[in-house]
Amino acid sequence: MTRPATHIWRLLKWGRTLARHGALRGIEANPNTPAPVRRLVRLARFGTFQPDEPDYAAAFRDIGPAAIKLGQTLATRPDIVGEDAARNLLSLQDNLPPVAFAQIEAAIEASFECPISDLFTQIDPEPVGAASIAQVHKGITTDGRTVAIKVLRPGIREKFAQDIQTYEWAAAHLEGMGGEASRLRPRLTIANFKRWTNSELDLRREAASASELADFMRGIERYRIPKVDWDRSNSRVMSIEWVDGVKISNTDALSAAGHDRPEMARRLVIAFLTQAISAGFFHADMHQGNLFVEKDGTIVAIDFGIMGRIDRRARQWLAEILYGLTTGNYKRVAEIHFEAQYVPSYHSVDEFATALRAVGEPMRGKPVSELSVGQMLDGLFAITRDFDMQTQPHLLLLQKTMVMVEGIATQLDPSINMWDVSAPYVRSWIRDELGPESKLAERIKDDTETLLRVPALIRRLEEMYPPKGGAPEPAPLPDVELIRERRQREGRGWMGYVLAAAGGAALVVAGSMAGWIG
Repeated sequence: MTRPATHIWRLLKWGRTLARHGALRGIEANPNTPAPVRRLVRLARFGTFQPDEPDYAAAFRDIGPAAIKLGQTLATRPDIVGEDAARNLLSLQDNLPPVAFAQIEAAIEASFECPISDLFTQIDPEPVGAASIAQVHKGITTDGRTVAIKVLRPGIREKFAQDIQTYEWAAAHLEGMGGEASRLRPRLTIANFKRWTNSELDLRREAASASELADFMRGIERYRIPKVDWDRSNSRVMSIEWVDGVKISNTDALSAAGHDRPEMARRLVIAFLTQAISAGFFHADMHQGNLFVEKDGTIVAIDFGIMGRIDRRARQWLAEILYGLTTGNYKRVAEIHFEAQYVPSYHSVDEFATALRAVGEPMRGKPVSELSVGQMLDGLFAITRDFDMQTQPHLLLLQKTMVMVEGIATQLDPSINMWDVSAPYVRSWIRDELGPESKLAERIKDDTETLLRVPALIRRLEEMYPPKGGAPEPAPLPDVELIRERRQREGRGWMGYVLAAAGGAALVVAGSMAGWIG
């Protein structure tokens, strides 16, 4: 088990890096920051020269690969880091200098336990992309197919495991301070970050995600997922069909090729809604570098390390929320939040509906160029504190992806109105999934299954529990021994250790939640 002193030392190093980029200023100035944290932040920045404008993205990039991924996660959390920090972190590009090709060759051969010539006749030594977790090379298989070969950076799993241990330790101490930190649930934020990165660090799971999404999207016109080469994929190497196309961000090239950009923008939005609402399984890294357009206008998605999943009940709530916002039915949107237990029952539905109206009404009927979905989501975050809404981690990736899709769609068609495009699809899905025919069919199915389970249910009556609310039950969090507990157990009472604990708790905000609550 890693000693507290080791965690504190790492946090101090990260805090100094953040201080040099001015990324601690928001923590120090915010009234919600606990006094001990504020004092320690002042100490961390002592003697540093800070820029006029904080650069959170540069700070996370300098800290290292795990911090880059954490920064991208925190870009979806303006409720934690503040709107300015969230916007800045959205610019955090996941690219690093490439690993030498000799190391990549050795990693491929070690993972397959065979010479590389048994798998590929040719691999371009210059990578087409080098990110914090892996890098990609173009290659030709022994049977003549062109593929993209993604290889984990040597030692990256061990590095991530070490840093995440410190994130967990610091988040536990921060949450232990109670108050606003407890409501924002930093431990759960880190738990979800750990789960997402562990998925990215196992390329078999990324390959499986690509395969699963391809099955869901098979019937969607001119939107596809490349085929996985399973014979040349394992936990550290993934080979997938090479895509020849234009990056969707290259709008001039798309226009020169004669593509209908407004139609493409609408197709992209519908593809996202199909994944999120119909399938409940969506590509959560839909930035411009991961979408290509082929000659016939087909949109091809790549890079499936980050995927989102929403259960059926949450999808029903999501569809009703989106439709309610597009039609101005704020009362129904408010009721759904209470049904899902996103808002505690001691609050007023009517008051919450009024707060939602203040967020939704200014944007209705306007093109994205005038008011964005991202701004609307920022507004929703702003009212969560007033109504004691706890963070819903299962919706964070969805929010991030919606902002990404909106940005790309706006580049393709500046006049697009996301709500006008979304409403017919959402209305149709609600009719099919929540209409009387669907409810009757679901009731018959549920009742039949219940009858078949009656004997087992009687035998196991004591194991039955009432249904839970809307948010899925979070995974168990790791046990982290707080320093005050360690002192009690060991009978220590010296003040230096207490100050060190406060330093660790303070610098988790600096090291992993720069900007605090805006």
